[in-house]
Amino acid sequence: MTLVKKNQAKRIAFYLQDGVEVLDFAGPMEVFSYAGYEVFTVSKTKDPITSQGILKVIPDYSITDAPSADILAFFGGNGLRASQDSAVIDWIQNQKEVNYHFSVCTGAFLLAEAGVLDGLTATTFHDALNTLEENYPRIEVLRDARFVDNGKVITTAGISAGIDGALHLVAKFQGLNAARRTAFYMEYDNWVPGDGLVLSGDSPYLFTVAGPDLGDYVGTYSHSSGVPFELVLNSNDRTLYAKMQGVNYPVFHEQGETFSDASGDLVFFERDGKGSVTGYRVKSDGELFAKLK
Repeated sequence: MTLVKKNQAKRIAFYLQDGVEVLDFAGPMEVFSYAGYEVFTVSKTKDPITSQGILKVIPDYSITDAPSADILAFFGGNGLRASQDSAVIDWIQNQKEVNYHFSVCTGAFLLAEAGVLDGLTATTFHDALNTLEENYPRIEVLRDARFVDNGKVITTAGISAGIDGALHLVAKFQGLNAARRTAFYMEYDNWVPGDGLVLSGDSPYLFTVAGPDLGDYVGTYSHSSGVPFELVLNSNDRTLYAKMQGVNYPVFHEQGETFSDASGDLVFFERDGKGSVTGYRVKSDGELFAKLK
């Protein structure tokens, strides 16, 4: 189930060079695909490229016929060599309709060579930090950061950090709960929301709606299947989970007494005159499933 409305969809161009690191692009591709964005691949030509000497990839487009995109994304694995191709750099500089730039690992070197990172703060793969700093003095290179968000330009550290950066973009565009649902779907259990540097004023982690005490909702509830389930509170991530058939499904607070489930569907809780939670509805005017204890 995708998480984004059609009129909110982003078109993301993944530039892939020969030797590109598999997880650098495959991790973010999984995030963006589930989140409902349109992703297409671009390379210098349409000739097949080889990722890490193993995986053959046939690009959708070359730099001569690629359509416009909302986001340009670049990845490591021969990133430094790709950044020295003047035709590719010219193509990056000529993409005037792009709203955001995103890089993973040494993909940052393509943005650096194109001048996109001039005057900004950025990060890259740990073994390439010094090289980036020495060759591009107009960039403030940050160490020990999973990602750096300058507003319209987001760079991440190496390999798995690209997943964190992609989840951050989903949170930035659709809200934190959408990103948390995506991480749950991917079973990316160790994701720490906001574990990066956000320099822009649109951080999805700063704005929180004052909500009720989540402990009020903990208990056993009836269900349409006839089998009751437990709603428990995880003290570490402060999230409610519905324990059903041995699986913990997250239930995210939206506003007031309204929550959303792992699929993004709304759940409406109700209270009695004394303020105690009495049950929930899956439609605002639907059947009330009682809180049993």
